[in-house]
Amino acid sequence: MILSMTGFGRGTAVRNGREITVELRSVNSRYFEYSSRIPRTCSYLDSRLKKQLNERITRGKVELSMTIQNVDAADTVVTVNMELARSYQQAMRDISEQLGVKNDISAGILTRFPDVLATRHADVDEEQLWEDVSAVTAQALDRFVEMRAAEGAKMKADVENRLNFLEECVGRVETLSAGRVEAYTNRLYEKLKVILEDRDIDDARVLTEAAIFGDKTAVDEETVRLRSHISQYREILQLNEPVGRKLDFLTQELNRETNTIGSKCQDLDITRIVVDMKAEIEKIREQIQNLE
Repeated sequence: MILSMTGFGRGTAVRNGREITVELRSVNSRYFEYSSRIPRTCSYLDSRLKKQLNERITRGKVELSMTIQNVDAADTVVTVNMELARSYQQAMRDISEQLGVKNDISAGILTRFPDVLATRHADVDEEQLWEDVSAVTAQALDRFVEMRAAEGAKMKADVENRLNFLEECVGRVETLSAGRVEAYTNRLYEKLKVILEDRDIDDARVLTEAAIFGDKTAVDEETVRLRSHISQYREILQLNEPVGRKLDFLTQELNRETNTIGSKCQDLDITRIVVDMKAEIEKIREQIQNLE
């Protein structure tokens, strides 16, 4: 299964009184890069979330966003400093007696004084919370991978079509290359006839020159290697593993062999085919840059 490096996945569920939502986004990157936006109180889960993602994602810049909202479980506990409240209450009585004013203090007024009420986060079962977050993250991961697979399938089909075109081009180069030495020999004969006029032409010398020309401009090795690389490309596209780096290397090899053919052959028709091949290889390279 070929996977794209770009994708999105979202998971949400209510577990143990908490509504947990996890979203995953990714863009291209040579390696696995992880970043997150999660509640500060859950920062201790970050390394475990990274590991969970890395088990199914090997390349790409991945961002995880998580929100947690309490539905029916309180995450905050309110405590009362009774000693401090009594001190405030006594102080208000003293003021009332000494100044002769009404003591209208109430519980509501007492709670407004500093430090009478305090809040703290309720004790959380960290392992239970991890199980809940991990389950929602797995849900987001499934959808994330599904999207990557759908994109990857389209890219795979496109690359396979371009490989077919490259293979056709290689066949045309082989056909044109086969008659190149004979055409060169004939042109050489004609030129020598003009230069030497009535004098005899040294056939052996002409054949030697033609052989040298053929050796310098032969592209048999390059076309054989191109066919081999195209075959390997197709095999790798069938693998059920990350293939981006392997295909990146093979694409460089395709380009290298094509450039060599272009530098060896001075034939205009072959040059045009080489230009088409290089354009197609560049399009393949752009596609595989998106593959995991």
